[in-house]
Amino acid sequence: MTKMSHQFNRVALAAVLALGAPMALHAQELPYSDVAEEADSGHGDGDGGTGVRTPHVTISPYIEASQVLLAELSPGHDTVTYSTLAAGVDAVIGGRNNQGAVSLRYERRFGWGGKTVDSDSLSGVARFQTAIVPRAINFEVGAMAARSTVENNGSTVSGVELGNSSQVYSAYAGPSIATRTGDLFVNGHYYFGYTKVEQPDAIVLVPGQNPVDLFDSSTRHNAELHVGTKAGEPLPVGIGAGAGYNREDISNLDQRLEDFHARGDVAVPLTSDLQLVGGVGWEKVKVSHRDALRDTVTGLPIIGTDGRYATDTAQPRQIAFESEGLIWDAGVMWRPSRRTALEAHVGKRYGYTNYYGSLAYAPNSRMSLNVSVYDSITSLGGMLNDALADLPTEFEAVRNPLNGDLGGCVAAQGPLKSGQGSCLTGALSSLRSSVFRGRGVMASLGLTGGRWNYGLGAGYDRRRFIAVPGSVLGVTNLTIDENWWVGAYMSGQLDAKSSLGATVWANWFQSGDALAGNSNAVGATASYNRSIWDRLSATAAVGITGVNRDDLADYWTAQAQAGVRYQF
Repeated sequence: MTKMSHQFNRVALAAVLALGAPMALHAQELPYSDVAEEADSGHGDGDGGTGVRTPHVTISPYIEASQVLLAELSPGHDTVTYSTLAAGVDAVIGGRNNQGAVSLRYERRFGWGGKTVDSDSLSGVARFQTAIVPRAINFEVGAMAARSTVENNGSTVSGVELGNSSQVYSAYAGPSIATRTGDLFVNGHYYFGYTKVEQPDAIVLVPGQNPVDLFDSSTRHNAELHVGTKAGEPLPVGIGAGAGYNREDISNLDQRLEDFHARGDVAVPLTSDLQLVGGVGWEKVKVSHRDALRDTVTGLPIIGTDGRYATDTAQPRQIAFESEGLIWDAGVMWRPSRRTALEAHVGKRYGYTNYYGSLAYAPNSRMSLNVSVYDSITSLGGMLNDALADLPTEFEAVRNPLNGDLGGCVAAQGPLKSGQGSCLTGALSSLRSSVFRGRGVMASLGLTGGRWNYGLGAGYDRRRFIAVPGSVLGVTNLTIDENWWVGAYMSGQLDAKSSLGATVWANWFQSGDALAGNSNAVGATASYNRSIWDRLSATAAVGITGVNRDDLADYWTAQAQAGVRYQF
């Protein structure tokens, strides 16, 4: 299959994967795999399970020009056109001590007529890992930039041009350790994270609705350390102990999440590939924030020039949630081969019953099934940082064929490990600023047969927000936002010079705020690519997208795009 075909296979995948697939948030889950397995320093990605890498470097810069027609079908009937110039680079680096990938694109739009304005956007995703001490200490970094349309209920829709778009940036960096000393396996990391959401141009508000407090920026410190032994080395069972600390500071109303836990655990082998695991420990979690600055005459909260609530720093911090005491959980781990890994856990954490787990199944090179279930207290910034850390170190980015935006997902080069994810957009399903308890499940199935690839994905994400009752954020306290999504794709090579891709998708967002209302979105795209000469190719794509919103008019658009790309 040609490079051009691979490129369009990724494009066809974008609309499906950009629906908001939730991530398995392992940075905040309780680590059992370290008890019974040899520490994995990350050198297994893309090595076929042999542990030996074939060094390779692929760097592909490009420039692109295209013409786009956008027709509004409902509620209006406007038609606009614009031209785009773009430059970008896709790169993959693979080796024993250094692995990583990056996809970066800058696009400038030139509007035709008075209905469109010039604009630009930056989108990309990167994940790198380098060995400071080979097979022991690594330094990791991940970053992303994405653009999404923000709805009046705080949810986001990808691939829709409504004028109320927001640019989102997130990054993390820090050292990690995975090594063995005698019979002890040592695993840990320290990550510093940063996330920023730029204010959208506008948000359409239903009359009487409270303004949606959109996330501004956050910093995060996340550290984990775990020491354990493998069953039979030297004891019949594996034992371990660990501790972790997570702190997130959110600029909106000075929100803060602090979580410290310490625990011991044990792994009891039943067979060579099945073991029971369990652990008990202590945890303290606190969520707090300040109230908004209020007008001395009306008592109403003051909104700053950035469209967000101004913080009253003179008032003391108030506790929105606090939990301290015993935590425990138990489960099973089944790993019959390097192609199959299953974990399922149940326990008590945050004062609630807690479930999480994952499944990775790749019986051959043509099929891959991944399922993840997660449950944690976090924020938008925390979810994005964890999603970046969960990405494989070698991937190819997928983008919307109509506007070049990053769909938020990547195509992993090789099967994913258990619990590893390939999408960022689950964290972007809502841009509300409040800390929340996030729970959900995601499943994806990929098939490759001959010259054609097929895929199916579905997921559910649930967020229960945490805030101080009576404060300006109190209206969101205990409210629940839910998002369901499903999608399918097919792509393949028509002949030696041309390829075709098609996708369909839908998602349903239900807001816990009755005044904010619910929103549903559906869409479909088709794209065609043909090599013209050497490194020059032509592209054509069409698509239709619809958004249905409570108390607001439905919005439907159709797009067509034609362009050329030169690959250096």
